[in-house]
Amino acid sequence: MLKLTVKEEELMRFFWERGALFIKEILVCYDEPRPHFNTLSTIARGLEEKGFLAHKVYGNTHQYYALIGEEQYCERTLRSVVGKYFHNSYLHAVSSLVRSEKISIEELKTLIREVETKNSK
Repeated sequence: MLKLTVKEEELMRFFWERGALFIKEILVCYDEPRPHFNTLSTIARGLEEKGFLAHKVYGNTHQYYALIGEEQYCERTLRSVVGKYFHNSYLHAVSSLVRSEKISIEELKTLIREVETKNSK
């Protein structure tokens, strides 16, 4: 899967949160100063070329919708980061978070309990 730019990810979040949208509907999601209609349209077409969006035609306008869910994108992105920076070891990734104090021992224990509970069902 291709990586999203910051602007592409920002646009995808609107689709993940709201579902299918026309470009004019996306425009109102932005605070002022809003991006230009053509800019958003170009980004949406790029996302379609990358396989993240598809569209339905209504007259002379397009309604775009997500082909890739947020959870699926997050999982693939995490897998890519773990592969690139932690030699495909999720254990190394978690160890790094613990060592750098980004996750506490208590949070780690809670996570272990949740996984054990889920696996026992």
